Amino acid sequence: MFIKRSIRLYRTVAILLGLLTLGGAAPARAQLGLGLVPMRLELKLAPGQQQSGTLRLSSESGEKVRIRAEVLDFYIDDKSTPQFLRDVPQEAANSCKKWLSLNPMEIEISKGGFLMVRYTLHLPTEVPEGSYNCAAGFTTLPSAEQQTAGMGVRMAVRIVAAFYVQVGSPAVRGRLKEIKLEPAPPAKDSKVAGWQAVVVLENRGRMYYRPTGKIEVLDAGGKVMETADFPSLPVLRERDQRFIFPLKSELAAGHYKLRADVDLGTGEIQEASADVVVDAPEPGPATH
Repeated sequence: MFIKRSIRLYRTVAILLGLLTLGGAAPARAQLGLGLVPMRLELKLAPGQQQSGTLRLSSESGEKVRIRAEVLDFYIDDKSTPQFLRDVPQEAANSCKKWLSLNPMEIEISKGGFLMVRYTLHLPTEVPEGSYNCAAGFTTLPSAEQQTAGMGVRMAVRIVAAFYVQVGSPAVRGRLKEIKLEPAPPAKDSKVAGWQAVVVLENRGRMYYRPTGKIEVLDAGGKVMETADFPSLPVLRERDQRFIFPLKSELAAGHYKLRADVDLGTGEIQEASADVVVDAPEPGPATH
């Protein structure tokens, strides 16, 4: 298999409405009926400032739920998957984890009940201008009754609220860096490999941004075969972020075009296209 591509990049100016983000404003339900509102908080704070608020944590699992709260780092990996961990050393310079506290840290919610969890962000007096991110995580634990009864294996569920803290007025410095086609691993319950389009967005600034837009796959005649919207993920500061679009179309050997347009949240749409050639697979060894 051989893929070659040429990229043409140009820009136009337009205003787009809409806001996509990691952690939406609507309540979310985990498998055990755990809910959290809000799941995203965007705060503009000054060095030395303290701000408090509440998160509404609820249970609709049909039984009492015990939950442990923890403060987390997070980042988005090269497979476009958010990763929430207790400690991510490479994210230390961009993290607000040390500024965030939660109360209470261990919670028990009655059947169908809810509880307000208080959060407090207390910034140091000297913080460089930029955006910082961290998360509040809530993980289910066996209740006191379940521990006493000695019940067997139970599924643990974690739900998170993402915090974005902006200090000062850092400019968004992003661009559509690359668009390409890659082989994709076989889907679940399938042995046939597929394809995925990949768009790489660059962020060389100290401010995160949330892209919106779409990518299209066109055949050799210019007919659109497939269209997909950008997922609701931010591009965190000072990194390149891959956005992956698994393709439903089967790409036989031939010429195709990938075309993307994206708004980085500044009102400027960036567009790029890539011409790709998929060669026929090489024949296998001869059999007698």
